[in-house]
Parts: sequence; C-alpha cells; structure tokens
Amino acid sequence: MSDDTLRRWVEAGRVAANTGADGRVAIDGASLARLAKTLAETGPEGASHPVRGTSVSARNRLRGIITAVKRDAVMSQVELVCGPYRVVSLMSTEAADELGLEPGVVAIASVKSTNVVVELP
Repeated sequence: MSDDTLRRWVEAGRVAANTGADGRVAIDGASLARLAKTLAETGPEGASHPVRGTSVSARNRLRGIITAVKRDAVMSQVELVCGPYRVVSLMSTEAADELGLEPGVVAIASVKSTNVVVELP
C-alpha cells in the first residue's frame, strides 16, 4: 500500500502511529494487523453480501487493497495486493472511473479463467 494510504488511515484514526525523536512517523504493527484483519473479514460494503457472493460464477475471489491505477484514454491497469499476492487487472478506463478505483481502495479481484498455467517451483 502507498504512504498516502497509511497517512490517511493514521489521520482518520484507523491505525495507530507514533512520532519518534527523529521526527519520523512509525506505524504500530499490532494496530495495522488488526486493521488488515478487519478489512479481510468485512471488506468493502456489499462485497460479502450473501446474495452477491452466490450470484457470481467466479469462485476465486481475492480481497485486497488497490496499490496503483494507470489510466489512459481507453484502458486502465489496476494493481491490487491481496495478502501475499499481486494481482493486475486490465479494464476500460470508463469502468475504473465508475467504480472509483484509486490507490487505497479495498476491492475484490474475481478470477475466472479457462486457461491456467501450472509450473513447478
């Protein structure tokens, strides 16, 4: 997640922070972990709604935080961090704008594919 997202969360009181003797702000790890757990459990409004969850055919749903949105005139690239995974989606800029996708927004990446490549480590 971005520094700006953390600053907004500190200012909103969503996560605790302290200013050290050197003037640098440090985020309390336990407070951040509690917030991450809450976000993972509740997600954005409506995302965990039972009717919504059963009306989608994609079963691979990863809740995460948008870390970057790169827009051009027609298409946008949206990057999310979902736990330890980085997920990138390409969509129309119109769709990204309508959804209000910006860094720091909690979203769900629904993955459905007819082709999955499996590699050995």
